[in-house]
Amino acid sequence: MSDDTQAHGPDDDAGRDTSPGHEVDHDPTGMTDDEKRHDQLTRAPKSDESDAAPRITTEDRGDGVTRIDVADTAKVRPGGAG
Repeated sequence: MSDDTQAHGPDDDAGRDTSPGHEVDHDPTGMTDDEKRHDQLTRAPKSDESDAAPRITTEDRGDGVTRIDVADTAKVRPGGAG
């Protein structure tokens, strides 16, 4: 019989891809991170599909450089109506 109260260390997820959009073996929902995000952002009573639209874009520029921008389609944008 296994003991689920056993302490877990920092290397428990070693070798697994836990990046956004990938399932984690011990996740009881069976949903990917992207599916969970969509579900959470569209669950509110007055929400719609646009609430779950991507809010950032990323561009790999090589040499370990990644550019992150606010997506043109983002429903919520930083800054005020200035």
